[in-house]
Amino acid sequence: MNGLHKVYLLTGSNIGDRKKNLDLAKEKIRKAIGAVEAQSKIYETQPWGLADQDDFLNQALEVRTPLTPREVLKQAKKIEEEMGRVKSEKWVARLIDIDLIFFDEMVLQEDGLVLPHPHFHERNFALVPVMELVPEMMHPVLHQTVEDLYWDSKDDLDVSVFEG
Repeated sequence: MNGLHKVYLLTGSNIGDRKKNLDLAKEKIRKAIGAVEAQSKIYETQPWGLADQDDFLNQALEVRTPLTPREVLKQAKKIEEEMGRVKSEKWVARLIDIDLIFFDEMVLQEDGLVLPHPHFHERNFALVPVMELVPEMMHPVLHQTVEDLYWDSKDDLDVSVFEG
């Protein structure tokens, strides 16, 4: 893999100063993964999967990187750890979460790494911020645009622009 790749990451936080956590993660992503070429608005979203917790802030980032998918994932997990994320069960409150949504138009299934993100199309908190950046982007497996995936989504959780 030569040259730069276009990667879409989704950051999320629902503990502490959520906006500050997203801003810090974005700065660390810039240093460890690559240039942040575009960013969505910050959205406030209801928690998915485990409702009894505070709302999340989520933001999509378009990043240009020379790294491989595995290296991007490794750096994202390292940033989460540096910021104090403790890996525990699914869907619990978290200081920071960084998900790799798309890596170019790559389709990949490896141990611990599936591209595109396997649940992206089921979750409005991911669909809405990515749709803001690239509504016409074609999902390389489902062969629908991000916008069409949003309109077809069965997720009924609210996603609204964060006014904080």
